[in-house]
Amino acid sequence: MAEATSYEEQRRRQVEENKRKLEELRLHHLSAAVREAAAKPSPTKPRKRKARAPPGVGEDVPLRRSGRVASLLEKPKYRDEFQDLEKKIRRSYGGKRRDLSNRVYATDEEREYAITIAQELEEKLGSDHPIFIKPMLQSHVTGGFWLGLPTHFSRKYLPKRDETIVLVDEVDDEFDTLYLANKGGLSGGWRGFSIAHKLVDGDCLLFQLIQRTKFKVYIIRASSYYETDN
Repeated sequence: MAEATSYEEQRRRQVEENKRKLEELRLHHLSAAVREAAAKPSPTKPRKRKARAPPGVGEDVPLRRSGRVASLLEKPKYRDEFQDLEKKIRRSYGGKRRDLSNRVYATDEEREYAITIAQELEEKLGSDHPIFIKPMLQSHVTGGFWLGLPTHFSRKYLPKRDETIVLVDEVDDEFDTLYLANKGGLSGGWRGFSIAHKLVDGDCLLFQLIQRTKFKVYIIRASSYYETDN
């Protein structure tokens, strides 16, 4: 019993001694401060927003051009110039859209007849100028108004970069279109030509290249099938 009492007394003295040392070192205050700091959420830094330039700033800065082409006789045309040209061509033909509910769908007989007449006309015109025949589909004359040209013809006869191509109809009215060399087709301006001439599905067009960037265009109507004795 005396040994147990002596052990408890030693333990109590040791605990008091440890408390005294902690007080001297102030470790318990440091520990409490660490726990308190860990419990507090760290403040988030406000995000810095990038200031936007006011309207008009930088618009007068000229576009950078390559110095290598400054001395060339024929300056290359840049993409932004053709984008402006395409917008100008589109505006020149108005902004009205064709009523797609009135689409005309040609029969196989009408298509075949128009193509046959176009082929006969090609023989009459001869081979003095390159010619290709293009039957019209819905994508050519409604909605998208994109006219892809024959790849072999484009590679052999047409410019290697985007240029304006003029379409001359049968009464010599001229229509500017934008030829996209990489895509091999007519974009801006073709819609105006199509609407002005009321082209529909099944019509067949004969394109005769009379100058480097000018086509004479002959239109054979699919509806002319019913004007024959068939």
